[in-house]
Amino acid sequence: MEERLQPLFTPWKIGNCEIKNRIVLTSMGGTDLFGWMEKNHFDKDGARFIKAVGDNNCGLVLPGCQPVYNPMFGQWLHKNKKMYNDLKKWMPEFHKSGAKLFIQLTAGFGRSFTVSSMMEMLYTNPALRVVSKPFMDLDKITASASPSPNRWSDKVPSREMTKEEIREFIDAFAKSAKMCKDAGVDGVEVHAVHEGYLLDQFTLKYVNKRTDEYGGSFENRYRFAVEIVKAIKKECGDDFPVSLRYSVLSKTKGFRQGAVPGEDYVEVGRDMEESEKAIKYLSDAGYDMFNCDNGTYDAWYWAHPPVYMPENCNLADVEHIKQFTDKPVVCAGRLDPRTAADSIAAGKLDGAGFARQFLADQEWVTKLMEGREEDIRPCILCHNGCFNMCHYKGVPNDQELSDSLHLARCAVNAETMQWNKHYIKKTDSPKDVHIVGGGIGGMEAARVLKLRGHNPIIHEKSGVLGGTFIPASAESYKGKLRDLLAWYRLQMTKLGIDVRLNDEIKDIAQFGDAPVIVATGSNPVRLKKLPGYEKMVEGCEYLNGTKQVGETVAVIGGGLTGCEIAYELALQGKKPLIVEMKDDLVSQKGVCLANSSYLREWFDLNKVPVYLETALKEVKDGSIVCEDKEGKKIEIPCDTVLSCVGYIPNPLTTEGKNLYLVGDCKAIGNLRSVIWRAYDVAMKI
Repeated sequence: MEERLQPLFTPWKIGNCEIKNRIVLTSMGGTDLFGWMEKNHFDKDGARFIKAVGDNNCGLVLPGCQPVYNPMFGQWLHKNKKMYNDLKKWMPEFHKSGAKLFIQLTAGFGRSFTVSSMMEMLYTNPALRVVSKPFMDLDKITASASPSPNRWSDKVPSREMTKEEIREFIDAFAKSAKMCKDAGVDGVEVHAVHEGYLLDQFTLKYVNKRTDEYGGSFENRYRFAVEIVKAIKKECGDDFPVSLRYSVLSKTKGFRQGAVPGEDYVEVGRDMEESEKAIKYLSDAGYDMFNCDNGTYDAWYWAHPPVYMPENCNLADVEHIKQFTDKPVVCAGRLDPRTAADSIAAGKLDGAGFARQFLADQEWVTKLMEGREEDIRPCILCHNGCFNMCHYKGVPNDQELSDSLHLARCAVNAETMQWNKHYIKKTDSPKDVHIVGGGIGGMEAARVLKLRGHNPIIHEKSGVLGGTFIPASAESYKGKLRDLLAWYRLQMTKLGIDVRLNDEIKDIAQFGDAPVIVATGSNPVRLKKLPGYEKMVEGCEYLNGTKQVGETVAVIGGGLTGCEIAYELALQGKKPLIVEMKDDLVSQKGVCLANSSYLREWFDLNKVPVYLETALKEVKDGSIVCEDKEGKKIEIPCDTVLSCVGYIPNPLTTEGKNLYLVGDCKAIGNLRSVIWRAYDVAMKI
């Protein structure tokens, strides 16, 4: 192992509980041991994931948060005794790994509950509201410290929780923790004075306007969290460890308004002065560890950093707050292992928290220890598979039901939490399989086919593997995407896959009856009916470096591709402007709010001109002519016009025996759809 990483693999203690190393799996919805958004039960998929992480040298493992009151079906977590018995039988198997397990218990979401269009209908229709109450009581689920707007929806506001409800939750925390302890669990984590969840909403002045003993003063706002830990300690004993998920700073300007890195703003939530006081107060109340990051749902990109956020974005604040408690402190949020090791060696941090990287590769810690870093399949911070709650103007959580019910899947690893659907099954009839196109879809199909025992042959017309993922990963901030591309290329070499570069296939008839996978991607949409269209530069031409742009660049198309290119142009010192026909930027399903809200708020802070509900009408030399929603013509000066208006499938062919299409040549999607579809096809052959 690299010497610099050694501090990560030293023991430490939380109370009397010794942890073998400093690596912490922090909780993610969907990795739960008692089910996620379903009737509580001992969840075998969650247990499989948790055990795999423990078996691969993680020191402390925290499964996904378990609501003490389940939003679905209104169950109290402590009332299902069978699942605790099942957990008790499983714990000895888990403990063989040498890891420790803390179950994260949550009071819930309050105004942060991710309301969908269906939920809006259930809430606003009086009859449906009554009928749906037994399985989804939105009035109770979304209740908060005070009446306040929901993060996602204007139609489902939060009412004030009653004191009787608060006491009921405190009792449920204590009873659930005791049942976890009796099942052999090593500790619990209270979720959360963190990320603007329900307990945090009580602490935050911009949400909590109560006038009773749970509002007003500092002590009153933190009373709920304090009474919970005291109740757990009374029930379980002082030696039973209780961690707290904690946001050092709220990084919030107001309802639905975050503060991007480097912004000068007025904090409406928890500032550092209050945080220094709060962490000592919570330590004295009985919390044994603080699992830290920053943010709220209003500033969601701090707790769920997209690729645009700086690496180690929360570390400095967590290192600072450690000075105000004698309890161990963990940092999470786009953390680099070497930087974390340095911080631990310097005594500035006790544990290093990682989450999504475990979805991409459950064995990554083992590979890190063994010096096989190039074999780690990297998380690319996309949220496409694990956490794709999407939100844009006029629409609440726009997400497929299958995604809502199955979080913690992974765009780059089709197997994670989908083992019943995606798995390597050896073939009893090995075949040559020709793959036309060496992009990510073609390489994923080849990888799975080879592992199954087939002989895949990649035919790539260019001189390099990668396809459109090369320009897609070209922006300066997309190092993680370039790491994924390098990982795929390495797998092709390590698996001995037959890769034929500069081999353009024009007719698949030459392959006879052999199976053929076509992975030829897509072509950009070109606005050929638009006067002056020939003056436009296509997005991939810019990203590939085949065409240059001037100082002021009009980006036509405010979807994810256009916004990411505009962001890159701004980072490079150019002056981008965005023209978008819809009424919001990144108005598309599948893009997590953490990602889209960062881009929208960054553009707003940095005064990048954005023309919404505006259509391009003509490209001139030195300007563009557009039409706004009122039909008014506007002329905007610019040096270059960059087209990002979408793509259309470009299959080599759609006809042939034993023919399969994968990736964008079948349907335009994202990396998740490309990789999952390629895996599906490779399983069928």
